[in-house]
Amino acid sequence: MLTWRRAQMVLLSAQGMPVFSPHLATKKDSRVGDWAAAHNVELAYTPTNSSWLNRTEAQFTALRYFALDGTDHTGHKEQGSMIRRYIIWRNKHAADERLRAVVTRANVA
Repeated sequence: MLTWRRAQMVLLSAQGMPVFSPHLATKKDSRVGDWAAAHNVELAYTPTNSSWLNRTEAQFTALRYFALDGTDHTGHKEQGSMIRRYIIWRNKHAADERLRAVVTRANVA
C-alpha cells in the first residue's frame, strides 16, 4: 500500500533531498531496507533521542517560533499562507539576529 509518507519519501529522495523520519523503525523491519535499496535511498541511522543531530529540525523550530506559536488560524489555508510568508521573509533575512538566535538555540539543545 502506498501511503502519503512513503510517496513523499520517494519524491524527495528522487530529487536528492535528505529525508528524515525519526519515527521510522528501520532496524526492526527488513522491508524498509529493501525499499531503500530499490529507490536509491541511503539510510542514516541515528540514536533514538537525537533530534539535535538533525540540523533541519532547527529550521522547523524557527518556523514554529516566527509563524505558528501564539496563533489561532481559522483554517489550513490561512496557516499555509503564514508559513509561505515566513519562508519568503526567512529567505530575504537569513542573517537576521533573531532568526540566528532561534536556530542556534535549537541546534545546541
